[in-house]
Amino acid sequence: MHDTGTTRVLFGRGTVQRVGEELARLGGHRTLLLSTPGRSALAEQIRSQIGDSAAGVFAGAVEHTPLEVTERAIARMHELNADSIVSVGGGSTTGLGKALVFRKRVSHLVLPTTYAGSEVTPVLGETVDGEKATRSDPELVPEVVIYDVELTTTLPWAITVTSAANAVAHAVEALYGSGRTPGSDRTAAEAINVLGSGLRELGSDFGNIDARADLLYGAWLAGTCLANVGMGLHHKLCHTLGGSFGLPHAPTHAVVLPYAMEFNAAAAPEAMATAAAALGVEKAPSGVQALIRLLGGPKSLAELGFRTDHILHAADLATQRPYPNPRQITREGIVDLLQRATVGTPIQAAQ
Repeated sequence: MHDTGTTRVLFGRGTVQRVGEELARLGGHRTLLLSTPGRSALAEQIRSQIGDSAAGVFAGAVEHTPLEVTERAIARMHELNADSIVSVGGGSTTGLGKALVFRKRVSHLVLPTTYAGSEVTPVLGETVDGEKATRSDPELVPEVVIYDVELTTTLPWAITVTSAANAVAHAVEALYGSGRTPGSDRTAAEAINVLGSGLRELGSDFGNIDARADLLYGAWLAGTCLANVGMGLHHKLCHTLGGSFGLPHAPTHAVVLPYAMEFNAAAAPEAMATAAAALGVEKAPSGVQALIRLLGGPKSLAELGFRTDHILHAADLATQRPYPNPRQITREGIVDLLQRATVGTPIQAAQ
């Protein structure tokens, strides 16, 4: 167990059994459980486990937290007179939980089943009218996070790879992001190291529970990076591609990350050297791409549904507002990056 003063973190095997007592500690008596449709069975299992403390289930969470889904969940809260929420699943469900907290200020407990890391951040990304925007508020950090390694054993391999790549992205951008410190650099490097080794070990032995524990630990480390250091180009692009073009969140991160690293490499050589050393590769951008591809991750935005005729509009959206990044952002630079990512151009090992 780890208590940061704002978030109480429980980690282990079988820790899902602690949900009821943690809700009681928070004062939750009528809890709404949130999930995606694919995790509804697990949400119902938790509902049965906590008994009278459960008010009901809303299994309608989707990626990118569209406002209309949040409004339906709020209606369900009112219908059940819920006084607290439990998010069961990955970043989509945690995002919905944060959206409810932002509007209703209820207690929030999270049971992560992926490596999203958003469960330990004050950041909420919401999609309104086809555009995804983020807000940060300390009140959005969940009070309790319960990591149970056994909840990740049914995570499909394809999602495992892309979700872990998403976590790596948090750590990589923390190495050159605004507000970084020597402490955050150490955390980011450890996250990259643990996530890389965990992926390699799990790729060799899909039943390796220790490797799954490493991935969860790495995701938590990367999430703390996301919480404390400003993100740059990579996250801006992925929010644009997800919120405005409907691309899947984690696979988009897995494709874009190496190209964003390549774009920033010359302007952030120390960060790239740290990432390469942590991952055990010669060059960070090509090393990250090679690892993701070796493990069966997606190779291009095109295979995720992005088209070449989307590139100019996406570049416009990604450059319409300034944001911190080690290399100057230009429309031409982003167009070139997106062209390479769309077709999946291999990054040379020298980069």
